[in-house]
Amino acid sequence: MFDLRHPKGNKNSGWGGVMPFKIRQLEAFRAVSDSGSVTKAASTLGVSQPAVSRLMADFAREVGFDLFHRRNGVLVPTSDAQYLLSEVKRVLDGLDHLDDLHRDITERKGGHIRIACLPGFATSFLPRVLADFLRDRPGVTVTLEPDRPERILEWIIGEQYDCAITDGFIGHPATDSEDLYIRTMCVLPPGHPLRAKPVITPQDLADEKIIHTRRDSRFFYHVAKAFSDAKTPLNSLIEVRQFTTACTLVSEGMGASIVSELDAEEYRDTGIVIRPFEPGITHRLSILRPATGASAPVVLDFINAFTTAIQPFVAPTDDMALHPHAT
Repeated sequence: MFDLRHPKGNKNSGWGGVMPFKIRQLEAFRAVSDSGSVTKAASTLGVSQPAVSRLMADFAREVGFDLFHRRNGVLVPTSDAQYLLSEVKRVLDGLDHLDDLHRDITERKGGHIRIACLPGFATSFLPRVLADFLRDRPGVTVTLEPDRPERILEWIIGEQYDCAITDGFIGHPATDSEDLYIRTMCVLPPGHPLRAKPVITPQDLADEKIIHTRRDSRFFYHVAKAFSDAKTPLNSLIEVRQFTTACTLVSEGMGASIVSELDAEEYRDTGIVIRPFEPGITHRLSILRPATGASAPVVLDFINAFTTAIQPFVAPTDDMALHPHAT
């Protein structure tokens, strides 16, 4: 491959072996080579014919050999110029790609986003948000990786991912975070007798088998406290990690559950009964980013798109003041 840093015959030039080629010279060389005419090249480049001739004369002087010879009235690259041409085209194609990439980034339509999330999000709400976000951003690509909260935190601390959606986050100096408090609902099997009640309380669930999150989770702590405060037993049946799993089990008639409204709505089409739960409990989601360095604009745009999409399920600030059971 021809090395533009050391053109043939000029390695000992006054420029220390690096030729000061101008991009316009390379463009003119390519245009003349492709068209076989200085006049046509000038038209392609939008400059005058003398300007192209001058660019070619300067370029030939710098490379140290003739660039063209005439054959039947057409300018044809010399053998040396043919060798140079492939490298010039590669360089210019790379610059064209760089220009396209710069435009995509500045217009927020290019780049790559690495997103870590809870497993439930990867299969329910988040794919729709991503589809809407990417629809008018053809230059953006995404890596979406679901895992447990502990692993997600490790990834963000290690800057392996640009942002993450997690729960149970208690803060870390290597991260920046934003919390969203999602309303929760009681979900019951299709056709359940409690569907007649507008609001479900722990007392209403005294005889129900309960499907709930892990006992070591903050969310379970607040659910259990609600039952305890109401002096009502919590009849544990199945312990799960994800609300989506709980909703599936409820739709199969296995029991009742308290889940985020976001996940409950994802399962509405299964026929499950969805009712507000009192006392009010919220599920705290955290959006994390590495604290070191500024996030790319397209990453910030995605975070904004996600928070906007989830807003209908976020508890109002006034509700937060009224609900001590915020998880």
